[in-house]
Amino acid sequence: VQLQASGGGLVQAGGSLRLSCEASGRTFSKYFMGWFRQVPGKEREFVAGISWSGGGTPYADSVKGRFTISRDNAKNTVYLQMNSLKPDDTAVYYCAAKADMMNYRNSREYDYWGQGTLVTVSS
Repeated sequence: VQLQASGGGLVQAGGSLRLSCEASGRTFSKYFMGWFRQVPGKEREFVAGISWSGGGTPYADSVKGRFTISRDNAKNTVYLQMNSLKPDDTAVYYCAAKADMMNYRNSREYDYWGQGTLVTVSS
C-alpha cells in the first residue's frame, strides 16, 4: 500500500483544514488507518484512527471534539477534518496503515506511511 497525504497549509487559529490520504492498492478497505503528527524534537503522536468499516474512531484527547476522521473505501481515501485549530496543532501530519486494530496508538505498529503534510496554525 502506498499512501499520499495532502491538504496541509497555513491557517489562523480557530480555522479549519481537511487532510486527505489517498491509498493505492486494492486492499485499502482491509486496513486500519491512522493519522499521526510530529513536531521537531518530539516523537510522532497519535491523533486519530479509523477501522476498516468506519465503526471505530479513536481520538487523542487533545483533538477530541475538534477533529473528525472518516474514510471512503470506494475512493481509497481517509480524511481528517480539523476544526477550531490551535497553534499547538502545528505539526507535520502523517497518515499510516496497519492490518489490525491492536496497539493503534503506537506508531511502530504501522506497516505503511505517507510522506507527511505540514499544518501551520498561526495565533
